[in-house]
Amino acid sequence: MTRGVKVLNRTTKIKFIAPRQTGRVSVEQCISQRRSVRGFRSQTLTEEKLGQLLWAAQGVTTADGKRAVSSAGALYPLQLYTACSKVSGMTGGVYRYDPGHHELLLVSPGRQCEKLFDAARGQEWIANAPAVICIAADFERTTSKYGARGRGYVYIEAGQAAESLMLQAVALGLASTIVGAFGDEEVKHLLHLALNETPLCLLPVGEPRDCKEIQSEGSQSIT
Repeated sequence: MTRGVKVLNRTTKIKFIAPRQTGRVSVEQCISQRRSVRGFRSQTLTEEKLGQLLWAAQGVTTADGKRAVSSAGALYPLQLYTACSKVSGMTGGVYRYDPGHHELLLVSPGRQCEKLFDAARGQEWIANAPAVICIAADFERTTSKYGARGRGYVYIEAGQAAESLMLQAVALGLASTIVGAFGDEEVKHLLHLALNETPLCLLPVGEPRDCKEIQSEGSQSIT
């Protein structure tokens, strides 16, 4: 059971439309084109695309509740949070993703991406992204069954979720990168994670800026 999560108002929620199950871009093309992008255009991210990204990482894909990525013992220890600054139809704030209902619940209003910039050791693309998704985990959900080795299973699952999200971003004409350099307690506080949740990575998402434009600024932004 998740302990200490604070949902501001359960009536303040964003219900996404049903996620798309087919697309025009092949998985091979997404793999080929995926890059770690650390520069984003100023365009607003659409609510529909944000929902599709969250579904790709943790969405429910079967009638019996199985999700988009595999989980040891089907225990599903991961939890997604998103800090939104420029998402159409949404108030800026921190939201918690509910996979079962494919919706977001508002946890805290206000733009936190600028504060995440400080928590992430000054990585500027965090502040410029229209949304930053955090993959967090409740390790106890898995270690209660598998012991200490269960921690490794959680990391494996988080890696799958991050890659699935980044490949979905490519299919949507978006880009992302995985960020692991940040203060755990700072991020946990800013995103209002539950007491038993640990932030594992941050994924800023948005429309990629032109590669030449980024490189002209002296930043090695595409990897």
